[in-house]
Amino acid sequence: MSDTRGYDIRGIELTDDLYTVEQGLIRNKYRALDADGNVVLRGKQKMLKMKEEFPFVDADGNEVFTVKAGGIIDVAGNYVLTDAQTGEDIIVLDNDYSIFQDTWKIRDATTEEKLAEINSRGAAVTVARNIVPFGGWIPHKYEISDQQGTHVGSISGQFSLRDRYEITIDDASTVPKEPVVAAAMVIDAIQGN
Repeated sequence: MSDTRGYDIRGIELTDDLYTVEQGLIRNKYRALDADGNVVLRGKQKMLKMKEEFPFVDADGNEVFTVKAGGIIDVAGNYVLTDAQTGEDIIVLDNDYSIFQDTWKIRDATTEEKLAEINSRGAAVTVARNIVPFGGWIPHKYEISDQQGTHVGSISGQFSLRDRYEITIDDASTVPKEPVVAAAMVIDAIQGN
């Protein structure tokens, strides 16, 4: 089993089991709130970049990590999470995009070991989101599982003018929380929702 302490990101420590991610009204700008409603993380997609890039800052505006695409126009590809203070690549978010199922793997950046997986729930909803006019308004629902495939949490979208997600982590003993919260923001931005 993985030890999540090996995935600590300097400058931020997420200790709650429930987070809310809200998209800003303009462009791909997000904030994560803890269970008490305090902002713990903010991220936004950098515009006019050849490779998609998302810098993340803490509540005080200090840069804590960046998520950057592995390639140009990387709808189904990988995104590397790099610690801003050490410059070390921590994890990789792999997107196995399909019209029927959205699957994101969280892997160790060095060993490529799978740490967790985020899967959309329900092929009918995923197909509707991708094909039906205004399907993007249908809220996301994802299941988070550990490397053995055991349920450890969920990401549930709520119907609203701007995207809003509740991230519940039932058991994070083997799943690092920071990449899961970052993944919720990156998934929303990449899939143009």
